Amino acid sequence: MIAKLTGILDSVSQNALILDVNGVGYKVNASNRTLSRIGQVGDAVSLLIETQVREDSITLFGFSEQAEQEWYRLLTSVQGVGAKAGLAILSVVPTDKLGFAIASGDKAVLTQADGVGPKLALRILTELKDKAGSIELSASLSSIPASAAANNAGAATDTAEIIDTMSIDHDVVSALVNLGYGRTDAYTAVRQARANDNESTQDLQTLIKLALKELSS
Repeated sequence: MIAKLTGILDSVSQNALILDVNGVGYKVNASNRTLSRIGQVGDAVSLLIETQVREDSITLFGFSEQAEQEWYRLLTSVQGVGAKAGLAILSVVPTDKLGFAIASGDKAVLTQADGVGPKLALRILTELKDKAGSIELSASLSSIPASAAANNAGAATDTAEIIDTMSIDHDVVSALVNLGYGRTDAYTAVRQARANDNESTQDLQTLIKLALKELSS
C-alpha cells in the first residue's frame, strides 16, 4: 500500500497531478488546496497518499498536509461521501475552517462542493458533528490548569465555566446568523474574538460587538 510519494512534479491538471518518481509517473488525484500549494512543474514534491484499490483499478489521492488527509478520511467515512466528494469539500472549505463549519451546523458551506447536495450535507453534519464537538471540548478542557485539575472542586468549576462559555458562543453565532452572516464565518469570528480578548467575552453583548469587529476587519 502506497502511503507517501516523493518526486518531481511533471504536470498538473484540473483535479490531479503527475508525479515523476525515479522515472515512473504516478497520477495522483488532489484537492484544489493541495494543487495550489505544491509549486511549479519541475519542483520536488512530497505527498501523503491514500490508496484506493478496486478490482479494475488502483487510484491514488494525495495531500500536502496531514490535517487534510485526516479530514479526507473522516469525510469519506460518511455513507454517500466518496473520494470525489471528499476532495470537492476540501477544495472549497479550508481544513482550519472545516471543523467550525461542522460544529456550527453550516450546511450551506458544504453544498458549495460539487456533488454535495442538501441531503448529503445534512448527513455529514449529523454524523460528524459529535466528533467535531468532542474535539473542540477536548481542546477547551486541555486548557484547564494542572493545579485545578488536581483539585476536584476546582476542576468541576472550570468545566462548568467552559460549558457556559460554549453556550454563550452558540448564542452569539445565532445572533450573527440572524444579521445575515454565514454560520461558519460567524463561528470563526467568535473564536477569534475570544483568542484576542478572552477576559471580556463572557458578556453576550460584548462578545457580539467583538465578533462583528472581526467580521468587518
